[in-house]
Amino acid sequence: MPFQVDLPQTFTQRVAKLGAGEHLAGMWVCSGSPVAAEIAAASGMQWVLIDAEHSPIDLQITTSLLQAMNGYPATPVVRVPVNDQVLIKQYLDLGAQNLLVPMIDTPADAEAAVRSVYYPPRGVRGVGSALARASRWNAVPNYLDRAEEFVSLTVQIESATAVDNAAEIAAVDGVDAVFVGPSDLAASMGLLGQQTHPDVTDAVLRTFDAVKAAGKLVGVNAFDPDQARKYLDAGASFVLVGADVGLMMNGARAWAKTWVQD
Repeated sequence: MPFQVDLPQTFTQRVAKLGAGEHLAGMWVCSGSPVAAEIAAASGMQWVLIDAEHSPIDLQITTSLLQAMNGYPATPVVRVPVNDQVLIKQYLDLGAQNLLVPMIDTPADAEAAVRSVYYPPRGVRGVGSALARASRWNAVPNYLDRAEEFVSLTVQIESATAVDNAAEIAAVDGVDAVFVGPSDLAASMGLLGQQTHPDVTDAVLRTFDAVKAAGKLVGVNAFDPDQARKYLDAGASFVLVGADVGLMMNGARAWAKTWVQD
């Protein structure tokens, strides 16, 4: 009998199972290091974001990071660099089950992302799973017929325009969750580098309300602990609270402060 593979539950399937007041805490992997990814996955964090937008992480590195994380309890999510049909197909085929698509400003942007994620007739994803890690090279039974079970789509709201359109973006069929990025949102509001500014916080919270009213899951990036707790209290179901490169730099600088002579 041929060997068969079962894929893990998706990120949004996991988030949807949370009880009232519960959340998933996660961290970024930006270094491209499989060792860093494996440490993150083994750390006790519940999800890990592989960032292919603001890092040197490409398709091949993403594959290596997913392989390094395989078998650990943390759920990997991959942020693709751009809302592009061809790139999304490639990330899906290399085995990225959970995608975060950045810079979604309008419902049309969200609809384009949905089309890229799904096979025809619902979408336009190219059919090459028999050649790809996504189906474990046809070891996943009936992958083509069941592909929607194995993929989750989170879209990122990170501009003032997107905040205004949050309800319509969240309502797009096929969008499973919305992730709010306060850094670019602050920049779009003329508040570059001021992610915790009251106006930015208010825009994030208004986005939360719009997304939840649409019946979708919502999460946020918040490295400031007080801000993260505020967002969790406001109903965020998932949050990112740090990054591998940040942890390493902060730790190295602390050592330098202690041990380097002036």
